[in-house]
Amino acid sequence: MRPERTAKVAADESLVSKKNNMEKRIINPWQWQDQRSYVQAVEVRQVESTLYCAGQAAVEADGTSSTGNMKTQLQLAIQNLEQVITEAGYECKNIVRLNILTTSSTELFTCFDLLQEWVARHGIQQASTVCEVTGLFETLKVELEATAVR
Repeated sequence: MRPERTAKVAADESLVSKKNNMEKRIINPWQWQDQRSYVQAVEVRQVESTLYCAGQAAVEADGTSSTGNMKTQLQLAIQNLEQVITEAGYECKNIVRLNILTTSSTELFTCFDLLQEWVARHGIQQASTVCEVTGLFETLKVELEATAVR
């Protein structure tokens, strides 16, 4: 066997042994974000795979958009996001990015504790952005877009 090929094989074997040892490092230069249930940055090393989730909203299993209030829609959006993540074989605790689109930040923050409780229950430490938009699809008020790793 040629020396360069032996070194390549050894390097590949080294990568395989580290493959399942994903490492996450949280970067928080401040503490104020802790009350808002997110982190400033997440560094992830030795990732086996990444799941990019489309925005999950309050859409029923039959494709019907909810006409419920913000709290009802947020609950269903969380359930839908969790279902997509778990059916893909990932864990919610490994969400590293969660973007929240809403048609009303004011309404969202009246029930934001639902999202915070879900984040705490799963031990999620994610970089997040909340963005108020002029509209979402049909009657939707909130949409959750996530990236998870393993």
